[in-house]
Amino acid sequence: MKIIVAIDSMKGSLSSLDAGEAIAAGIHRVYSDAEVVVRPLADGGEGTASALTLGMGGVWHTVKVTGPLGNMVEAGYGILESSHTAIMEMSAAAGITLIPKEKRNPMHTTTFGVGEMIVDAIRKGCRNFIVGIGGSATNDGGIGMLQALGFEFMSAEGKAVDYGAIGLSQLESINTDHVLPELHECSFKIACDVNNPLCGDKGCSAVFGPQKGATAEMVKKMDLDLNYYGELTQKVFPKADMFYPGTGAAGGLGFAFLSYTNAVLKSGISIVLEATRLADYIKDADLVITGEGRLDAQTVMGKAPSGVASLAKKYGKKVLAFSGCVSKDATACNAAGIDAFFPILREVVTLDEAMHSDNARANMADTVEQVFRIIRAFS
Repeated sequence: MKIIVAIDSMKGSLSSLDAGEAIAAGIHRVYSDAEVVVRPLADGGEGTASALTLGMGGVWHTVKVTGPLGNMVEAGYGILESSHTAIMEMSAAAGITLIPKEKRNPMHTTTFGVGEMIVDAIRKGCRNFIVGIGGSATNDGGIGMLQALGFEFMSAEGKAVDYGAIGLSQLESINTDHVLPELHECSFKIACDVNNPLCGDKGCSAVFGPQKGATAEMVKKMDLDLNYYGELTQKVFPKADMFYPGTGAAGGLGFAFLSYTNAVLKSGISIVLEATRLADYIKDADLVITGEGRLDAQTVMGKAPSGVASLAKKYGKKVLAFSGCVSKDATACNAAGIDAFFPILREVVTLDEAMHSDNARANMADTVEQVFRIIRAFS
């Protein structure tokens, strides 16, 4: 029996690989000779870089970069040396969790450190990039990142504009004469799971600005400035499209990647499934196992387990899922290709007790064991 395990992390409890190994342990109690292959899984959100790096035999690097408020922070990212691929999350350098709530102000937060991470990876030989852009603290249209890559955004006085969205209000011209030469050799796969355009009622300023500390007045100003920035960009890069779905992601960072680099925006799970080559493993499997911390109706909306299930069904495979808990509306998962799902909680305990890694690992292995005893009994 060959079983492929690709389960998302159970945040605060088990990593993707830890959960997978617990599942393998439970299976082997019943089928000692089963071939169980554990593959890393994430959906492009927090933890994707570390999950893919560790799961695919990469090397983790740290670099000091400019944080969202202009102070130095230590950001980590992974490198898959065989394919010269860097795996990073913009939130490591410009994430909202790096800023205390009382200091959040998108007029002054910058993506400059994201560009510094990219430069560091380029200098280490990377030419392929997988970048998750969720969890941003910024609304600068990505100009901070682009400045670090050598693009120049100038004011009417011929000076570099300031960090943050305030820099967009100073912007009068764009210069590409000093862009990092290696950038044209690089390709970027951007994990983006929002469809917001750069500007307008559904743009990044209106929808996400308030979460980042913007007042109603700031939202209006940022939206107008981003529109002007978009128009200037189109004069330099005719392919730029402010209305393309996802250009408003991460405060316009999606627009910056699409317009100024060789980039594509794709759903996080599709990028992960492609990078891990999960289809190659599923093709000849007898069973596929997936899951996440909580299964509910949102699971089918592009989250990791539904992506695995969809891929498995292309090859006619049965899919089981395990999770820390399930909601009543989790039955939507059955219609999305998960044949059966099981919560692993085995007794009434506190949330802290349930999420303790040792308890979660034991509960996972014990639950999987009992499910496979049923499978053996009816085989």
